[in-house]
Amino acid sequence: MLDIKWIRENEGALDAALNKRGAEPMAATLLALDDTRRSVIQKLQDMQSRRNAASKEIGIALGQKNSELAEKLKAEVASIKETMPVAEQEERDAVAALDDALSRIPNIPLDDVPVGKDEHDNVVKRVVGEKPRWNHTAKEHYEIGEALGMMDFERATKLSGSRFTVLTGQLARLERALGQFMIDLHTTEHGYTEVSSPLMVKGETMYGTGQLPKFEEDLFKTTDGRYLIPTAEVTLTNLVSGEMLEQEKLPLRFTALTPSFRSEAGSAGRDTRGMLRQHQFWKCELVSVTDQESSIAEHERMTECAENMLKRLGLHFRTMTLCTGDMGFGARKTYDIEVWLPGQDTYREISSCSVCGDFQGRRMNARYRAKDDKALKFVHTLNGSGVAVGRCLIAVMENYLNEDGSVTIPDALLPYMGGLTKIERAA
Repeated sequence: MLDIKWIRENEGALDAALNKRGAEPMAATLLALDDTRRSVIQKLQDMQSRRNAASKEIGIALGQKNSELAEKLKAEVASIKETMPVAEQEERDAVAALDDALSRIPNIPLDDVPVGKDEHDNVVKRVVGEKPRWNHTAKEHYEIGEALGMMDFERATKLSGSRFTVLTGQLARLERALGQFMIDLHTTEHGYTEVSSPLMVKGETMYGTGQLPKFEEDLFKTTDGRYLIPTAEVTLTNLVSGEMLEQEKLPLRFTALTPSFRSEAGSAGRDTRGMLRQHQFWKCELVSVTDQESSIAEHERMTECAENMLKRLGLHFRTMTLCTGDMGFGARKTYDIEVWLPGQDTYREISSCSVCGDFQGRRMNARYRAKDDKALKFVHTLNGSGVAVGRCLIAVMENYLNEDGSVTIPDALLPYMGGLTKIERAA
């Protein structure tokens, strides 16, 4: 959430930033709502002041034996007390209207973010590795998985409907091995603290990281009003919600390996084959909580941690700087890591690392006390995939496919595979 004080002082800057994102100008609307809020607050304060003053005047009038004036003042106080609940409700309504409008405004892009409309305007930051060269024909993951007899979409549809997958045998073990490898790498070498957190959260938790109210249609909601997490970013970031931290203890770095649940609203017809776009999938999430001076450097660090995971697996990828029109709602800058998928003959996103500034910290009311001036400031937050397990499984299957249809297991995963060196169809 943006600071209304900043918007009042930077009306033109807000609308310019929204224009870069392809959004309509909102500064005038927000300032009008703030004017209303200020007006009703002033009205209520004036009523309170007059009530207090009149109460004192009653005592003075009684002391002067001016009963007529005292009764008149009592009637005034009674009238004020009678109308104050209406004014208090007006204040609540005005504050709620402004907060709701602010909660739907996306974050301000950093100055070095390329301006563009969509993914076609993203900029290559770096390319790592090379595309595999084979004598055999590349295949898509679902062709490989079904030929191995270990990837079943029909049974998944029978159980749950579309956009689910059943993995069995060695392929199920490979998926588990990938998740374990990721969480081990990030905790033992990259300095993240592993967290086991809930998969269902309250609405205010979703609000803190920006999923609510704007993106409710993308979420699964339980019958008792909780939400299934679309990413562990929600729980890991909200670990500090409402808290006041000491700057000396920052940054905090958290990681979790959890299922993620997404309704994929608006994605009808996209990636309907295979397991690229699922309602349920495993993901290793990275979250950092920093002070304002450290967040930009932390963004580079987090991205390198996610990249290192792909390097260990020997996968070819490129890292893209997203343009203003392709960034997520809460991001100030985002790097997408896109892994090469030979079966599709294209790059696909496997990780997205974003720096959010104090956008989420303000929504969560999470602050820290600065070392030097002792002032309270909102924390800065970052999040990234380290990485999406299902998409990584797809990348391993397609990049390590052998001519006979078997899949070689990358060296980094061998300790997790119980002696297996490749996955092949059972005789």
